[in-house]
Amino acid sequence: MFGFGHSGSAPAPFDRLNGSRLAGPVGSHPLHDVRPAELIQSSGALRGDITLDAPARVGDGMTGTIRVVALEAIEARGAALRLVGLRLDEVRREHEERDSEGRVTQREEWVEAQGRLFVEDTFTEPVIPAKLAVDAAWEGRFAVPAPPLGPPSAHLGESIIAWALEVRWDRALSGDLRLATLLEVAQNRDLQAAGVGRQGGQSLLAEVAIKEGSITVDSPLPAPAGSQLTVRVRWPSAPSGRGARVELHRRSNAPNAVEGIVASEPVDPAALREGAELRLTVPAGAPPSFDGAGLENRYVLRALVDRAFFADAAIERPVAIV
Repeated sequence: MFGFGHSGSAPAPFDRLNGSRLAGPVGSHPLHDVRPAELIQSSGALRGDITLDAPARVGDGMTGTIRVVALEAIEARGAALRLVGLRLDEVRREHEERDSEGRVTQREEWVEAQGRLFVEDTFTEPVIPAKLAVDAAWEGRFAVPAPPLGPPSAHLGESIIAWALEVRWDRALSGDLRLATLLEVAQNRDLQAAGVGRQGGQSLLAEVAIKEGSITVDSPLPAPAGSQLTVRVRWPSAPSGRGARVELHRRSNAPNAVEGIVASEPVDPAALREGAELRLTVPAGAPPSFDGAGLENRYVLRALVDRAFFADAAIERPVAIV
């Protein structure tokens, strides 16, 4: 039984859900039902917003407006606009209790989410006042870079990459104050197509030879989430079997990751030998291919033959999703 007192946590400004919501019993995925916007928390001493003129994208510049009203007098050593990136992972935990002879008397396993900031960029402009009187309002424009190489915002189920823009007031004798907003950073299709990072190479090729066969994607790559992949599989040595299928797999190196089949279409094994064409739909909410902050999310197309008394036979190739 899942015990009491387990909790997960993330650093500010992503600390709004810190506690039992970010933990669960072994085998669970507490992050599956967490939306990144729920993580963001601003200080109660402030009211305001940070708005962008256009959606953010990896490698692009960002412009927008900061508006803030002090609900109490603020006296800080300084204030600055910051870009912060969070990696939040589900991790497996266990605890054992032993008696005086070293025998295990109680053992518990659980899953909790733990986060860290992998980017903390501070900008010297705009100049933000460090002191504000009660009910004082301030407004200013900003122009700052988005993450130059990513990673983009992504919810993998078992891990989250989230970005935020925040104004932080650095106070000496009490906690810092923050005005924060979630920043949705889209993958840059042009950079991905140029092969930036480990997501290029074969994942962007139309035809990839595997063993004595090939898997070809006739639709444009990288493929947008929600689009259809037009796939041709030619596998002359494909064995006979009870059935066959072509699948789109998502794979991640997240600590609590489980490989997922996000799309699948049945096909006759004989058709694989002669050359089969089919279409697979990339789910609309599929996170993009990326690598960054030590986290990787990638996709493969896999042709598989289900054999009755032998291990399944398969060939596969990488494919890029944006």
